[in-house]
Amino acid sequence: MSNPSEVEGIKARSQFLRGTLKESVADDHTGAIRADDTTIIKFHGSYQQDDRDLRAERAEQKLEPLYSFMLRVRMPAGVATPAQWLKLDELARTVGNETLKLTTRQAFQLHGVLKRNLKATIQGISSVALDTIAACGDINRNVILSANPEQTDAWQQVYPHVQAVATHLLPKTKAYHEIWLDGELVEGGEPEEEPIYGPTYLPRKFKTAFVVPPVNDVDVFAHDMGFIAIFEHGKLVGFNVSVGGGLGSTHGDKTTYPRLADVIGFVTPEQLLSVSEHILTTQRDHGERSVRKHARLKYTIAKHGIDWFKRELEARTGFPLAPARAFKFDHNGDRFGWVDGSDGRAHLTLHIDGGRVADRGDKRLLSGLREIAKIHGGDFRLTPNQNLVIANVPARQRARIDALVAEYGLGQYAHVTPLRRDALACVSLPTCSLAMAEAERYLPEFVGKVEQLLQRHGLLSFPLNLRITGCPNGCARPWLAEVGLIGKAPGRYNLYLGGDAAGTRFNQLHQENIDEPTILATLEPLIARFAKERSATERFGDWLHRAQIVTPVAA
Repeated sequence: MSNPSEVEGIKARSQFLRGTLKESVADDHTGAIRADDTTIIKFHGSYQQDDRDLRAERAEQKLEPLYSFMLRVRMPAGVATPAQWLKLDELARTVGNETLKLTTRQAFQLHGVLKRNLKATIQGISSVALDTIAACGDINRNVILSANPEQTDAWQQVYPHVQAVATHLLPKTKAYHEIWLDGELVEGGEPEEEPIYGPTYLPRKFKTAFVVPPVNDVDVFAHDMGFIAIFEHGKLVGFNVSVGGGLGSTHGDKTTYPRLADVIGFVTPEQLLSVSEHILTTQRDHGERSVRKHARLKYTIAKHGIDWFKRELEARTGFPLAPARAFKFDHNGDRFGWVDGSDGRAHLTLHIDGGRVADRGDKRLLSGLREIAKIHGGDFRLTPNQNLVIANVPARQRARIDALVAEYGLGQYAHVTPLRRDALACVSLPTCSLAMAEAERYLPEFVGKVEQLLQRHGLLSFPLNLRITGCPNGCARPWLAEVGLIGKAPGRYNLYLGGDAAGTRFNQLHQENIDEPTILATLEPLIARFAKERSATERFGDWLHRAQIVTPVAA
């Protein structure tokens, strides 16, 4: 057996995620933390970052990089109360960079938090019954759920199970409370045990999604573990179980690849916690711990086989999985505007460019949503597509919310093209250390140029799923888009084509390492042909396959 990776050693020495974080944070001689602690702090929901736009300038001035921290709030199903929204808004303006980032995992991210403000910021988050533990790191991360407000009754039946799985799979270490919340030290300096994770936790990150068909807004097959809700006569009867999805890869390394999850059977609600725990522990015990780029569950399944995995899971749970039930996905997008719930309350889905809540020009999203939170009688729901649902609005508040939406320029969902409304991008530059090219900052400009192509061929109002990431880690799920750009170098991308509108099919590498003029020159004749040859309801990705411009990619 190969030797464990350096990260495995860091975890083993960390005393259940303590490391020397307390000492690192207290050291005021640098804006950074110790090298090993940059790994441990991820389990506490934070990444150390620096402003790459300023690296060279600061190096010339013989200054250390401008270090700051991103904090990610763990929030199962992306549900936040108005009080929680107001606290995060306050923190964004006082200790962050005056923006809130809504992620594809239905979480808030605070960017630009200086080390000296970390503890007070986490305590502020805790003051409204939220936390950041397990939002990052080699652990089960924020559990997500379809946000579609058209399925009010179904969502309400599934949501408690999301909360239950998220709570069950939390780490049990008290390190988070000791370091950030002044909790009491556990005797001996560490917990007696970590019953699900063990002392070195998982080999790599682990992502879980719940989905309510026919909407696949979570892209369930992109996750390590998925639960597809099955209803009969309006009642939740259980979940189909999927395992082994994952999108990250490494440019030029064919031993790394995206993979769609396999559906392996059906479980009842009563079996859900046992199945979720033992899927995770199977990966804990059999996942690769020497080479981290091969450490996700998808590689464990590729190595041992899906039949082996199912047998191992059933041996651990003590019961067989039932055959999977029938289901169908229609689309993976959000539904914008007002939707009436079945309980007399309404839900308003707003489009948020790149998931970035900020005040920019006449679109004062941060200020407007602050004013809505002050009067809102329901809650907020982040979507897996970086948008926002103002959920459970009482009838008496609807007119007031409409007025605030108009006053602060929040109603762009009604005025933008389907392309712009559905586009996704990761954060990328300047803060992500893995970014090779722009994504979020480039998205509005690139979308505008693709809109010109669509308009030229009479397709401006036609939906087209576009996603951009700055590297091949896949945070914006680009491999499932009809048009995906994955950063290769500054100003250069790999162009992928042919995903579907339901998140069930990979796209295919069409051209590698090309610049914007080449991307647009490649897309234009394809869009022109599509305009002439498509059937009335045919999507671009489906036409690309029918026209044999791309071919199916194996799961």
